[in-house]
Amino acid sequence: MKVAGKKVLVFGSGISGTSAAGILEGQGAYVTLYDSNEKLEEEAVREKMREGCRTRIVLGEFPEQLLEELDLVVISPGVPTDLPVVHRMREKNIPVIGEVELAYELGRGDVLAITGTNGKTTTTALLGQIMKDARESVFVVGNIGTPYTNVVEETREDSVVVAEMSSFQLESIVDFRARVSAILNITPDHLNRHHTMEAYIEAKKNVAKNQRPEDTCVLNYEDEILRDFGKTLAGQVLYFSSRRKLEKGIYLDNGSIIYRNPEECVVCHVKDLKLLGTHNYENVMAAVAMASIYGIPMESIRRTIREFAGVEHRIEFVTEKDGVAYYNDSKGTNPDAAIKGIEAMIRPTYLIGGGYDKQSSYKEWIKSFAGRVKKLLLVGQTKEKIAEEAKECGFTDILLFDSFEEAVLTAAKLAKPGDAVLLSPACASWGMFKNYEERGDKFKEIVNSL
Repeated sequence: MKVAGKKVLVFGSGISGTSAAGILEGQGAYVTLYDSNEKLEEEAVREKMREGCRTRIVLGEFPEQLLEELDLVVISPGVPTDLPVVHRMREKNIPVIGEVELAYELGRGDVLAITGTNGKTTTTALLGQIMKDARESVFVVGNIGTPYTNVVEETREDSVVVAEMSSFQLESIVDFRARVSAILNITPDHLNRHHTMEAYIEAKKNVAKNQRPEDTCVLNYEDEILRDFGKTLAGQVLYFSSRRKLEKGIYLDNGSIIYRNPEECVVCHVKDLKLLGTHNYENVMAAVAMASIYGIPMESIRRTIREFAGVEHRIEFVTEKDGVAYYNDSKGTNPDAAIKGIEAMIRPTYLIGGGYDKQSSYKEWIKSFAGRVKKLLLVGQTKEKIAEEAKECGFTDILLFDSFEEAVLTAAKLAKPGDAVLLSPACASWGMFKNYEERGDKFKEIVNSL
């Protein structure tokens, strides 16, 4: 893609937008950075951009005259693609692509892409480490925190880009192609953005949209949606399973991870891993399969997965004080992810939940409490909704709080030696925190100050 001399609008001033604006300007484009948030200050936005940038910044109401001069629009993941102004852009035949698509078009090397409702950050971090331990030029980008456009100028023909892909990023791809992709699972999430489960599923499937016969998609055999999806792909398919042996694929058998493609190989026993829980064994299987398909020797893969200790904010052990263990699972931003946090607990647990409402149902999460959760402490926009659903499910040990800090301190006060306090909200952090990282960091700060 050649952007030199073109008039390009970058829609959204977050980390992806400012990064995209920087790479576009560096490539010789005339860039306008637009954000509808009229409360933002131009100076604050410009501070996040490359030093000396000349990008025009427009905030607030969209100036309709811009539509007459644009050659390309790059939309940030946080901007819904069904906004009326985006529809008007398309009606005028202005190409609208995402930040990931822009990076793919301008970058070099191969892409290994991972998506799924849950587990993608852990799998991406693990695959990224496997690749870094085996290859020279490796970049870990996307939803994991580093915009793909941030690294474009450093990529080489022999580079490997390991990308965590959200549904928001995937709904705006055009030619993006992964040499190896993976969809870990699909459960309801982000329905406030996608509106229907069908639209959410289609966005996830886009990770394999442009794969060719020589490419491979790794799928969860135990997810019925993905099992059927595998039958429709033009590329090769490799399944993983935590519940059954597979004639071809990678699976869990009596605690051992077995890789069969086509010959059988014992990867390791789960007791050799630092990661805990069946959901994490699935993440390991997906990462191992992707790395092996790409040509990384199994012995190198084994060394890395045995040393990998997981990612921050995902069932992260914080500390033990007065016999009470504290765990930070702030990454549990939807009910299905938060269930994994509950299932990992081996102590009676005081659970802190609630946050931004993504139109989720919490009943399955609440049903997982049985025999594990002593008390549910709720905060945020969803606290009354969750409390009502909990009572409908027969769980009544509930406390509601206006303050996050008050909830954490109360849990610490109530917990006895041998108990656990778990932050696993089943909700996004928005409205109380900028992101789940800030929420998890605040939890750790409060706990460590006890």
